[in-house]
Amino acid sequence: MKFIDKNIFCDLFSSTGISLVFEASKMSILGLKKKQPKTFKVKVITMDAEMEFSCEVKWKGKDLFDLVCRTVGLRETWFFGLRYTVKDTYAWLKPEKRVLDQEVPKDSPITFHFLAKFFPEKVEEELVQEITQHLFFLQVKKQILDEEIFCSPEASVLLASYAVQAKYGDYDPNFHKPGFLAQDELLPKRVLMQYQMTPDMWEEKITAWYAEHRGIARDEAEMDYLKIAQDLEMYGVSYFSITQNKRDTDLQLGVDAQGLHIYSPNSKLNPNKSFPWSGIRNISYSEKEFTIKPLDKKKDVFKFYSSQLRVNKLILQLCIGNHDLFMRRRKVDSIEVQQMKAQAKEEKARKKVERQILAREKQMREEAERAKEEMERRLFQLQDEARLANEALIRSEETADLLAEKAQIAEEEAKLLAHKAAEAEQERQRLEVTALKTKEEKRLMEQKMREAEQLAVKLVEQSERRSKEADHLKQDLTEAKDAERRAKQKLLEITKTTYPIIAAYSPPPPPPEGGDLAVESGSMQIDFKDSDMKRLSMEIERERLEYMEKSKHLQDQLKELKSEIESLKLEEQQQQAAVYSLRNDARGYPMEPPYMSHSNRNSAYMAQMAFFEEV
Repeated sequence: MKFIDKNIFCDLFSSTGISLVFEASKMSILGLKKKQPKTFKVKVITMDAEMEFSCEVKWKGKDLFDLVCRTVGLRETWFFGLRYTVKDTYAWLKPEKRVLDQEVPKDSPITFHFLAKFFPEKVEEELVQEITQHLFFLQVKKQILDEEIFCSPEASVLLASYAVQAKYGDYDPNFHKPGFLAQDELLPKRVLMQYQMTPDMWEEKITAWYAEHRGIARDEAEMDYLKIAQDLEMYGVSYFSITQNKRDTDLQLGVDAQGLHIYSPNSKLNPNKSFPWSGIRNISYSEKEFTIKPLDKKKDVFKFYSSQLRVNKLILQLCIGNHDLFMRRRKVDSIEVQQMKAQAKEEKARKKVERQILAREKQMREEAERAKEEMERRLFQLQDEARLANEALIRSEETADLLAEKAQIAEEEAKLLAHKAAEAEQERQRLEVTALKTKEEKRLMEQKMREAEQLAVKLVEQSERRSKEADHLKQDLTEAKDAERRAKQKLLEITKTTYPIIAAYSPPPPPPEGGDLAVESGSMQIDFKDSDMKRLSMEIERERLEYMEKSKHLQDQLKELKSEIESLKLEEQQQQAAVYSLRNDARGYPMEPPYMSHSNRNSAYMAQMAFFEEV
């Protein structure tokens, strides 16, 4: 296939050309008079770093590109280029021209992006160096997140899990806590907006896949990422807006490692027509017209138009570079590539051995750490057990001391209680004896009471009898006094009438011997018995005195009996209180003595004493 540019021819011998050459030489001569700087500043931005260089004015694009590749350590240089922005479109730095002679920005420093210009057909076979794989991984990942490459939600989650494995290594639930992916951009915004899921739910899905990648190294995870990404429809395709013929039908032109593809304006996934590099004879363009001639002459020539000359040059560069790489893949590798692959193979084998050794060491370290953790856990457990045992021992010692002290106190209390029990037993025996004595005394007192009651009854009867006799005697005495008074009156009357002179001159004769006075007047005779009256009065007085003495003696006996009863009651209460107190002391707790149940007996005693007092 041949690429023909019809605009490179120029008539240098025309008058206009001569004048242009003269003007250019004149300007160069005038410029020599001014002091031009010998160097200029350049900033190169890679996918994971930024670099600044001081370049000479005479440097070509190849010189700057080689400096960047040496700085990065890249040997597979044919995939990459330096891209810059010109008037809302991008262009690639040409290696054969000086940097300052191209349409680069005039800023200081001049900014370039070091990116992959061409993509391999099979990343696993063509990408040899690890740095090359890493740069492709970063660029493809950014294109997927920026939605320059369409990716389904399922594939996005799987690719995100490989990206997490490449960044964080093996999944460790103890270290990778929920929320550790909150600051990472792993999914396209279109995928996040497509489903009503929270970031935590997306993280859970990614983590589930991430846990399955255990044991995969970083370069392997990046390669797995690229192997999945290369199967996406928009992977490695550069798109340009074109029109077909003069009908101004808007189309999309796609250039990739396989060939040229024509898409409808609204779809970049499924091409309407494709031209593989193996089926294209040549591609040419004149101003805005592109012509694609198939290798099969029976097929029609395809023409399309692009509006900008700068875009046409870019399309031509991409076509030439992709076609050269397509043809290079189908040839035997160069010595340089073979050496690179051998070195890469040896490096991979060495890294594999190192990873195996590292994995074994890591496993041994993990086992040692687990054993250490187990030993530490066991040590902590034993320390806790020892601490608990020590605390239990201290508590046991304290309890033993307390029990010993309590035992000593209990022994002393037992001795004291035994002593008190002995004393209580003695007191009980004494009280029993006392109670027996008290019972005997009570019996005697009751006997005395009964005798006193009988005596009181007898005295009452005698008193009543004496009272009746006294009443009769009083009545007889009254009648005798009345008879004496009447007899005296009669005697006086008789004396006044019969013996007035004798009565005037001589005293009355003495009464006849024997104390009897008899007065006879006619039929009435009166006998006076003064001696009987006196004797009767004396007997009454004597009986009254005897009664008074007996009553006094009986009252004294009643008082004495009352005092003895009171003293016996008091002694009995004291004895019962002492008995209950001794019993309570022997039992070890206080107990109030019961009330004395002698109310009936005491009430009988009090009733008897009241009766005696009345008597």
